[in-house]
Amino acid sequence: MTKVLVLYYSSYGHVEQMADAVAEGARAAGAEVDIRRVAETAPEAVVKGAGFKTDTAHPVIESPEVLAGYDAIVVGAPTRFGRMPSQMAAFWDTAGGLWARGALNGKVGAAFTSTASQHGGQETTLFSTLTNLLHFGMTIVGLDYGFAGQMGVDKVRGGAPYGATTIAHSDGSRQPDADELEGARYLGRRVATTAAKLFA
Repeated sequence: MTKVLVLYYSSYGHVEQMADAVAEGARAAGAEVDIRRVAETAPEAVVKGAGFKTDTAHPVIESPEVLAGYDAIVVGAPTRFGRMPSQMAAFWDTAGGLWARGALNGKVGAAFTSTASQHGGQETTLFSTLTNLLHFGMTIVGLDYGFAGQMGVDKVRGGAPYGATTIAHSDGSRQPDADELEGARYLGRRVATTAAKLFA
């Protein structure tokens, strides 16, 4: 059975919801799926002062070495000024040993994100994540246009050909909608089916 890891960081819960949806999609495609989050690195005063969400059902990932046990890794993180946030970057910065021995070469990788606005850095954040995965030798899967829910301008819509996205509004009040969650499920299914074909 294909093993998929959904690895995320979420400040306010939007990316966490998307992570759950990615996992649903991968499981629907027959994969065994684990969800892990990276550790919070912001000072406790900042976490409390900014109202970060601290209750979650998902455990913190034990170490980068865990990544080698999966066929596919889907990485989710919100934007920080158009790039991957420091919490997620700090985790990948400790994974040099995996890179050095090519432990992730050929595995499937994908990304998802959340931004405050439709033009708040979704694509550059996805690229900063995918760039990391490419450097680790991974085969990238995007949110292809087989998912029609990312098309149209009739409403606020997340989604990009580079990965699943949601839009949170500047105060975090907007939650992922049905189309955005379905985009995350679609991405999870695509990752799982691609990995199954590669490792058959």
